[in-house]
Amino acid sequence: MPTLVNKHSAVVTLPTDTQIQISRDFNVPKELVYRAWTTPELVKRWWSAGHGTVTIADIDLKIGGMWRWVTVTDTGFEVAFHGEYRELIPNERLVCTEVYEAMPDGEALNSLSFTDREGGSNLTLLVQHSCQEHRDGHVNSGMESGMQSALAMLEAVALELLEQAAVEA
Repeated sequence: MPTLVNKHSAVVTLPTDTQIQISRDFNVPKELVYRAWTTPELVKRWWSAGHGTVTIADIDLKIGGMWRWVTVTDTGFEVAFHGEYRELIPNERLVCTEVYEAMPDGEALNSLSFTDREGGSNLTLLVQHSCQEHRDGHVNSGMESGMQSALAMLEAVALELLEQAAVEA
């Protein structure tokens, strides 16, 4: 994997008692971030956050389509998430449910926005939980360190796509 030109950190905020907002800048066009987020073989390269192997990255990218991503950690623990796509605007917006399968009653609604910015793009993810208890459980799960690693790996995958496009041009 190439060395990142500029590592960004995601900014995590809690806009309301039931929401988590994650925002991160990337040094690549939004189309490549979107592609890395929605292409199974690319998701398998970054979703694990370096803590195992993504064994399943099923994506039926259409409204009403389902997704399911499963990682087996280095210690053999399986971490699985699934959901349903509710809104799709290619390269701009993606809305889907998300269920951590170990806590099936904690469904959240994820709204992702992919926007241009000078020198690259921005991804903003708003996670809407049904109650503060679920939001706090998500925040206190240790998700932030894994999410930071996963998004750094996502950027590395998108940078490789950019490099491939330059070579092919």
